Amino acid sequence: MTVNEKITLATATRPPSPERAERAADRGAERGGERGDDDKRGGRGFGRKKVCRFCADRDLVVDFKDQATLKYFVTERGKIIPRRISGNCALHQRDVAKAIKRARGVALLPYQAVVG
Repeated sequence: MTVNEKITLATATRPPSPERAERAADRGAERGGERGDDDKRGGRGFGRKKVCRFCADRDLVVDFKDQATLKYFVTERGKIIPRRISGNCALHQRDVAKAIKRARGVALLPYQAVVG
């Protein structure tokens, strides 16, 4: 018997037996049930749609001198929070990023978190 014949015998697929199907179903039940019951226990859906705060309130303007507004878009480590988390629209996320970078340049916001 050649090596190729041994490989084909070892990798040959066999039809699933009823016992194997039952064991697989039991393993699925042990791991949390069937896949289709996400709606029963909350699932991975989103709580509510995030709305851009600048679009919702037209009086609110992105300004690099306004540290109180910019602090909501910066993590404790000094990173800019991404759009999918902050809920900003693309236009205002770009404006917020520019404002944060300008505020860092003028030393109104830190580049990194204070260690200590």
